[in-house]
Amino acid sequence: MAEETKLTLQDNKASLGEIEIAPEVIEVISGIAASKIEGVYAMHGNLTSGVVELFGRTSHKKGVHLTVDESGLKIDVYCLINYGVSVPKVASEMQEKIRQQLLFMTDIELAEVNIHVVGIVPEKTVPQELLDLDLDEDGEDA
Repeated sequence: MAEETKLTLQDNKASLGEIEIAPEVIEVISGIAASKIEGVYAMHGNLTSGVVELFGRTSHKKGVHLTVDESGLKIDVYCLINYGVSVPKVASEMQEKIRQQLLFMTDIELAEVNIHVVGIVPEKTVPQELLDLDLDEDGEDA
């Protein structure tokens, strides 16, 4: 998307003007849709999104990359999946949910939705030391 920074929607009806959507909006919609799928542990971001989250902000486009070529819009989603779930089932559900949300919210059809599972996260148990931090000296919740 080096030359074009906005996506212009084509409307067949008479309109009052152009509607442009920034590529970041497409990435955010896709990221939110993907992260809400059961079995997805988290989206896999880069250093920048990690730093943003350290300051308390959530990067909803984390792990989502949009590209445009002659065949159309392509979304690449990088995610971590929970251990014990069916990876193909979760990935297919992510593809369908992203496609549906973008069509519903922006009227944009995607050429491809590529899911990249970059890791499996095992079930975690909470260490006892972390539980102790939530208790005051009397052993009651603070």
